[in-house]
Amino acid sequence: MEYIDTHSHAYDEAFAGCEDEVVARGVAAGVTVQLQADIDSRERGRMFALVERHPGVLRPMLGLYPGSVDKDWRREIDALEAWRDRDIVAVGEIGLDYHYGADFKAEQQEAFRVQLELAAAWNLPVNIHLREATEDFFRIIEDCRHLHLRGNLHAFGGSVETFERLRRYGDWYVGIGGVVTFKKASLAETVKHIPLERILLETDAPYLTPVPHRGERNESAYIPFIADFIARQKGVSPEEVAAVTTANAKTLFAL
Repeated sequence: MEYIDTHSHAYDEAFAGCEDEVVARGVAAGVTVQLQADIDSRERGRMFALVERHPGVLRPMLGLYPGSVDKDWRREIDALEAWRDRDIVAVGEIGLDYHYGADFKAEQQEAFRVQLELAAAWNLPVNIHLREATEDFFRIIEDCRHLHLRGNLHAFGGSVETFERLRRYGDWYVGIGGVVTFKKASLAETVKHIPLERILLETDAPYLTPVPHRGERNESAYIPFIADFIARQKGVSPEEVAAVTTANAKTLFAL
């Protein structure tokens, strides 16, 4: 079976010294493409260096993570242009995150809008990080409806109602990761009601490791555990989950 991990950070310091082995384990598990989400200028060089060592397997995104937004956010976004010609598959991960406070709430919203405009100008999908900012997210997406955006909500943990609300804005998917396997996760029930044709698989490695490896460092090789769990919840075969989610990823990210 072939899988695509649509959100990973194989270049993260958690993998220091073993990045190539981690990528190779993913490929051995059938994860033939592993999309790398961008964070900010401090980590971007390390990401692209790893991508260059694994052409065709690692594919990069480009964007400013909301948790990295501060008073110098415009300088960070201006710096994106220098990397634009590196075979980018999406603008991401971008979005809103108020979990650790609202000191830069206004700046996050403005940086998000600017990057949505970049995605439209570059004709790329967006990979969205959203945490404790749902209403502001939908307000901005509504304001940007004229941009005809497409993309996905990474690490989706919302309700069926949130998914249906998102779908009203066009060509949108949700990224389902290790959280769906957690014992008390409401997402396990929610995923039963989301069409497989709108689901992408992801790890967010090194974070959010699925059962049975919860508590360990996550990596792309664990995608099959997520796919198998979704298959059981939806009453379909693992082969169908692999085939449909891989086709979804190839379509959205033009892989």
